[in-house]
Amino acid sequence: MTYIVQPMVLEDVEEVGRVERECFAAPWPASAYRRELRENTVSRYIVLRHFPDDSRAVPSGTTPADVDSDPLSQMKRAVSHLLRPFGVRDADSRDLPPILGFAGMWLMFDEAHITTIGVSPRVRGKGLGELLLVHLFDEAGKIGAHRLTLEVRVSNDVAQRLYRKYTFREEGVRKRYYSDNGEDALIMWTERIDRPEFVGMLAESRRRLDQRLMREAPP
Repeated sequence: MTYIVQPMVLEDVEEVGRVERECFAAPWPASAYRRELRENTVSRYIVLRHFPDDSRAVPSGTTPADVDSDPLSQMKRAVSHLLRPFGVRDADSRDLPPILGFAGMWLMFDEAHITTIGVSPRVRGKGLGELLLVHLFDEAGKIGAHRLTLEVRVSNDVAQRLYRKYTFREEGVRKRYYSDNGEDALIMWTERIDRPEFVGMLAESRRRLDQRLMREAPP
């Protein structure tokens, strides 16, 4: 198995919209994603796909080591590095496997605001939301963010448990934040992600996630 996280590009928007409608009661319109990708220079959006262990399915640009069959190479592939700079994709991207999840954030001074994370309901519970979150941490560090923040429904215990695992803590409430039902949102913030303690925690969490993805991925 190979899970690949790639920069979201305009060609992905329609498919992201289909996945988002499976995830959320009030999804963003496609025009919002197109505007983010075209105009928002401080945004980062990613998509997640699953590639079978078949060299014909590996996207162009993957290094030879990525298609090795030994266990160490498979472990490294489980959480892939981004394959291309943001907004760039090879011409054969129309042949890529379906999108399973997506995520995005904005950089605001030295803080990164996670705007969305979604995983198709048919593949939830396999660590894919965590995989997307780990990639957001990676990208946040690259672009100079010191902390990450997000809003989450007060009723979404599953998401809150994941966020707390990565040091997010409640620091406020946005009343009636969600337009579909008027539900409140918790405002959560991480510890500083450039501190050695956080860097060590992230590395260990990534190692455990790699192992889980190897066990639970489809053939």
